[in-house]
Amino acid sequence: MSVHDDLTSVQRCLDDLQRSVRRLEQHIGTGLEMRRVRADADHLRESVALLREANTGPPAAPGPPGPGSAPRPDLVAIPDTPYDSSLWTDSDDEGLGSHHGPTH
Repeated sequence: MSVHDDLTSVQRCLDDLQRSVRRLEQHIGTGLEMRRVRADADHLRESVALLREANTGPPAAPGPPGPGSAPRPDLVAIPDTPYDSSLWTDSDDEGLGSHHGPTH
């Protein structure tokens, strides 16, 4: 089964859940517990919609496997050559200590 088929199946189940929640609400009213169930069902619908959007875009770059892994940003190469020291002529060495040794 493809991801699209799985998402469609989940969507159908959520549609059934939504109908069942509405019927249940008609029988028992809109108390705190019922509002929580409705909110949870709505959150599931939103989450599945986000999954559907994420899986209809361009394929994600392969990253480390595992739950909760986010796509990695592009890596930036940092050269091994020293930086031009003239870039720091107007800066302080704050936090590095005095050039003249400790001042007490």
